[in-house]
Amino acid sequence: MVPMWSKILAAECLSRTSLSKGGSLEKSISALICVLTTTALFSGCGGNQQFETVLSDETVSAGIDFWHDNGMSGELYFAETVGPGVALFDWDSDGDMDVAFSQGYLLKSSKSPEPTRLLTPPSGFESGFRLYRNDSLTSGAPKFTDITSQTGIQSRVYGMGLAITDFNRDGQPDVLITGLGEDEFWVSTDSGQYSNRAPELGINDDRWTTSAIFADLDRDGDEDLYVCAYVDFSLDNHKPCFGPNSVVDYCGPSSFPSLPDRLYENMGSHALRDITSESGIGAVPGAGLGVVCSDLDQDGSMDLYVANDGEANRQWRQDSRLHFVDTALLSGCALNRDGRPEASMGADLGDFDGDGDEDIFLTHLDGETNTLYENLGSGQFDDISVTSGLGIPSRKWTGFGTAWFDVDNDGWLDLYVTNGAVKRQLSLVAQGIPHPLGQPDQIYRNVKGQKFEMIPYQQLPALQKMTVGRGAALGDIDNDGDVDIVTTGNGESARVLVNHQGSKNAWFGVKFEDSKGVTLDGVDFKVVFENGETLHRRSRRGGSYLSSHDPRVVVGLGQRSEPFIVVVEWPHGNVEKIGPLTTGKYHTLKEKTP
Repeated sequence: MVPMWSKILAAECLSRTSLSKGGSLEKSISALICVLTTTALFSGCGGNQQFETVLSDETVSAGIDFWHDNGMSGELYFAETVGPGVALFDWDSDGDMDVAFSQGYLLKSSKSPEPTRLLTPPSGFESGFRLYRNDSLTSGAPKFTDITSQTGIQSRVYGMGLAITDFNRDGQPDVLITGLGEDEFWVSTDSGQYSNRAPELGINDDRWTTSAIFADLDRDGDEDLYVCAYVDFSLDNHKPCFGPNSVVDYCGPSSFPSLPDRLYENMGSHALRDITSESGIGAVPGAGLGVVCSDLDQDGSMDLYVANDGEANRQWRQDSRLHFVDTALLSGCALNRDGRPEASMGADLGDFDGDGDEDIFLTHLDGETNTLYENLGSGQFDDISVTSGLGIPSRKWTGFGTAWFDVDNDGWLDLYVTNGAVKRQLSLVAQGIPHPLGQPDQIYRNVKGQKFEMIPYQQLPALQKMTVGRGAALGDIDNDGDVDIVTTGNGESARVLVNHQGSKNAWFGVKFEDSKGVTLDGVDFKVVFENGETLHRRSRRGGSYLSSHDPRVVVGLGQRSEPFIVVVEWPHGNVEKIGPLTTGKYHTLKEKTP
């Protein structure tokens, strides 16, 4: 049986081909690319060849019944198409990853009559932010229970992003929720429940905010906060926008003024201070959707990289304590190889080529390509999207959540991308689909740091489903030594995609803590083997799109059996050699008191 998305792809290719007759060279090339991509997807993987399943969709059996309410009522409000995010973190400190989802609601403008839903929530639907406890350690398989009512979290914001930290350093993760409306910061209390402290801390931003990240930017032992702001849209300034066929459609970011992001310094006494202006971050606006943090130029200071939608991206290099300058244009990572800004959504960092520095991957709008910026050293980048094999297969789709992860634990970082359109697809509209934005997802396998190949859909039946993909959080939800995926759909159900391949190879996992047992994020380390070979990795929560990952790191070792040690560069600058470590298990590494 031919999947629905393949029929749509073929129809679109034929449409492009007919349009290109007598048309521009650009249209003809676009049609040719489409045909070649389709051929590669189907002819190269067909016949009676047997394929091993890499991921399976175990959402139902895992007990995740989250459905995203995007609030559609036919008004085509811009915000309907953007969320939601997802986060993985160990809420109850039992050693496995629990799952949280941001949530929307029915949107209503003061200028409009009472709205009518276009998407009906499923039976048993629970509104608002949801938190699911992971019971996999006792069940032996991914199994979750909705325990939101136990947390005291009653979110009112039309939710977008989730960012995780331990703000009060009590060993229990705290949750920032961004969105359309006032941001919320749910901090654990002595009673074990959560209280929204955003107004008290001065971080209840009432603009449209998206991705956020907690990171120890000044290396003083606590995590500062960076929040991406999108555009100056509200339900009351909503206006009609039009698609390429002059049909009323969702607006894009260029229809509204973009906004400057915000930076908050952690004062170390349960307080945050807005340093947006003095840090340089507020100097320029940008339609921010994704943010990642690392020492990109390897000068010892943490930097930030921001993915802007339809505008030049920002590489905020820290040139002095908590002061940043945008060096993206000079560094080669503001625009694509053609010198054009793209509709950047999701972002992640990883050392895909094994040369010891982190490269940047960005997801983009259909008609563009997803972008891979290779780090040439000292924070200089080169757009190698086409030559890497990541460009052409992504042109058809609109990518959002993304992450580097070693799907097969062979020691090379692969890529996951969840896709979903933002403009209504006419082929789906014609079928009467009320939310016509669905697209399939993709995983690209890293071929020894030289190129990427899209894993055939026969190995990924779970990714053939047409979904409106948005957030994606990656982590080992069943603690079996490979990385699984929890991904959200806009206006539809979340999915739990369980990895069946990685645990067949050798692996080990690491979690980093400070001397007081608080989880440390953004720790760089190297795995050093007896023969001198090394693997470079970094722990991270932030990245992807509106989401937060498992802070633990699974390191795939392939078929290696020789001893190895781990060289850790702790946030305060001290370097420690630890090991040899045992494969097939997780290790908690603690920083010694500085």
